[in-house]
Amino acid sequence: SALSSSQGPPVAMGRMHTPGKGMSSSALPYKRSPPTWMKTSSSEVVEHICKLARKGLTPSQIGVILRDSHGIAQVKSVTGNKILRILKGQGLGPEIPEDLYCMIKKAVSMRKHLDRNRADKDSKFRLILVESRIHRLARYYKCAKKLPPTFKYESSTASTLVA
Repeated sequence: SALSSSQGPPVAMGRMHTPGKGMSSSALPYKRSPPTWMKTSSSEVVEHICKLARKGLTPSQIGVILRDSHGIAQVKSVTGNKILRILKGQGLGPEIPEDLYCMIKKAVSMRKHLDRNRADKDSKFRLILVESRIHRLARYYKCAKKLPPTFKYESSTASTLVA
């Protein structure tokens, strides 16, 4: 049929508010076992993750530190669990998901910028786009039971969420 004989690579879903269709991403190694040269035990890694989380680091920041400073490429291959699952098991998980937190932080800084630069129309437009993404993500997390059903993003109280 005409659909199965399409030329070129499969079409990627585009970004929400930009024309890009970014395809780049990291490729995980085929082997799921930890590398043979790694001498760190699973319990040491979990302990290290908890120590970094108590300092106030996010799961992705913890992953970057473990990769760059401690030679732990994939926490899941060593411990059998992802960083966020380990944190939730220890009761150290973030109260709002990390991607939503980052978007709220971005919106707060954009609002601060707009308070100083009232004539910046482009920033005002971009703020609307960011806030619409926040509302959309919050709706998803409420359905997925990762946020309380009473959670509501309001620009006036947002700075307290990211403080």
